[in-house]
Formats: sequence, structure tokens, C-alpha cells
Amino acid sequence: MRFQMPPLVLVFCLAMLSAAAAQDKSQDMPSVIVAPVAERDVTPQSRHIARVEAMDTVELRARVEGFLEERSFREGTEIKAGDLLFVIEKAPYEVVVQQRQADLAQAQATRKNAEADFKRKAALVKRKAVSAASLDESRANLESARASVLKAQASLRQAKLDLSYTEVRSPIPGQISSARYSVGNLVGPTSEPLATVARIDPIHVTISVSEKLLLRSARDGELDRDNPPVTPSLVLSDGSNYGHAGAFDYLAPTVDRNTGTVTARAVFPNPGRLLVPGQFVTMIVRDNVAVAKLAVPQSAVQQDASGHFVLVLAAGDKIEKRRVTLGPQVDNDWVVEKGLSEGELIVVQGIQKVRPDMRVKPIPQSGA
Repeated sequence: MRFQMPPLVLVFCLAMLSAAAAQDKSQDMPSVIVAPVAERDVTPQSRHIARVEAMDTVELRARVEGFLEERSFREGTEIKAGDLLFVIEKAPYEVVVQQRQADLAQAQATRKNAEADFKRKAALVKRKAVSAASLDESRANLESARASVLKAQASLRQAKLDLSYTEVRSPIPGQISSARYSVGNLVGPTSEPLATVARIDPIHVTISVSEKLLLRSARDGELDRDNPPVTPSLVLSDGSNYGHAGAFDYLAPTVDRNTGTVTARAVFPNPGRLLVPGQFVTMIVRDNVAVAKLAVPQSAVQQDASGHFVLVLAAGDKIEKRRVTLGPQVDNDWVVEKGLSEGELIVVQGIQKVRPDMRVKPIPQSGA
């Protein structure tokens, strides 16, 4: 007797086998990470190695000779313009001032006597009581006395000027260096600088621009010294972004013959003193007008003998090989000039597991 399976059971079994086969086929499909094609800021920019320089640097020097009597600052601190920093012994110069004051008083007395003598003889000449030669001599004495007064006044002014040089003050605000001389040392005009003051807020950052880049910038109209269409920013040595934007304030008028470059300088606020003269940083120069274009991760772009391509997730979760025309590289992305549309899904991970026309299991990229 032959066993016959009921029709309903047979249909059920066939359905189960079909589902199992479909499940096995689904499990065979590789998983890939996909992300949508999106626009991003691709504003033209260039990167340059830059050097930080003080806005102003002043060497404080002794203009008169003498022993240092006082040093009235703490090394490395911020000072203001006009602050008293060093005092050179004043006594010898005060004595000279007193001597010159006495010389001036004597010269003024001599002039006064010569003026009186000249007036008296001028009156006597009219009455023919003295000769004209005597009047001429009196006139000459008066002129000599007046010249002596001018000479004494100049000597007194020089003495007071030398006395003022015994106080060394800062002509600019900034940060002062260590002192090269201690109190008690003999200093003078031939001595080394007593200290150095550097203005570091704001501060300058300079770059060397190649002649080729300069020529391109000139053609693009980017060399407007009064209103440059680019903005500089900085990246510090630890990779962090400097929190203040700068502005270009100088472009050298000539090309350096040795390097073929032109020096450009920008000024940056430096309230936190993160920028130090002599420091090297990276300057990023960006156009002021933002530009947005389609961009894809570098990991999504492949290249063969025919050029660049990406794998696009087409209808039915099938892989499509799409030729693309690339623009410039921006950070970790490629700008795509042709070949893709915004919102299309492309494979960014798992590329090596798939090929064109293969069905895949797409997994959205985290954060996409």
C-alpha cells in the first residue's frame, strides 16, 4: 500500500522550502555601509607654514654711562608704555645740570650788562661824547653776550636731556624679557641692551607665498591690499584650531631672489598669549565667499584603467558602478564635479566584498 501526502501538507512543505531557500539567499548577500551623497563647504583654501612674530620689538639701551641704581619690573611680565624700568645713577648728571644753570645765569648777566653799555654809548654817540668805534665795540660785545646765552641754554638743555636718560622707560606696551644687567653694574651707550620689550597682543604671523600662487591670486583679483577677499586662520602645533581669525595687513612689494617667494603678513588677536614670537604654526587661507559642492569620502572612490568610479546603491539594492569626475580634495573627502546627484547612496565600507549588479544588504553609516 502506497502512502500519499495530503495536498494541503504538500503545499505547506513547498512553502517552507521556498522560504528557507530565500532566507539562505538573503544570508548570502554581503553587507555594506552606505552613505548619501551630500553637499559640503569646499571653499578654496591653501595651507602654509607660518612664523609668529612680535608686532613691535624694542631693545632698551642705556644712553648715558653710569651705575644701575634700580630695576623696577618683574622679568617676563606685561608692562605699559611709559613705565619706569631702570634707573641709572642720577647724581653726576644733576650736578652737571646745576653747573649749566649757573653758566646760563652768568651769560644772562653778561648780556644784560652789554645791553646797558650799548644803550649808554648809543646815546653818547648822538651827543658826540664817544666815538663811533667805541659804539661798534659795544655792539660786538652785546652780540657776543647774546651768543653766550644761547650757548649756555643749549648746554643746559643737553644736561637736562642726559639727566632724563638716567630713567629708562618703555616706549611701547608689551612683555619684557629678562634683564641683562643687575643693579650695581656699570652700563653705557656701548653696553648690550638692558632688556627687550615685545608687543604680542595683537601679534603678527608671516608666510612665504610662492611666485606661482601670487600670479594666480593676482589674476583672480585677490591682491586687494585694502580689502583682501581671503581670511587667514591658524592651526597650532598640537593640531588644535586657534580661536581667533586674522586679517592680512602687508604684502611685500618684491619677490625674494633666493627663494622665489613673497612675504605676506597677517595680524591676529592674542589675548591668551597662546602665540609666542618665533613659534611655527599652520596658516589656512580661505576665500571669504563660501562654495558648496557634492563631496564623497575618499574611501568610496576607486580607480581603474578607465578612471575614477564609485559604487552606487541602485534599485533593488543592487550595486551600480558609476564613473565620476573628481574635483579638489578637501580634508578627507573628494569633490565630485560630475557623475552623482545629491541624496544618492554610495558604498563607503565593504567595497572589496561586492561587484556590479550584485545584490547587497545596505546598512546606513552611523551619523549619516
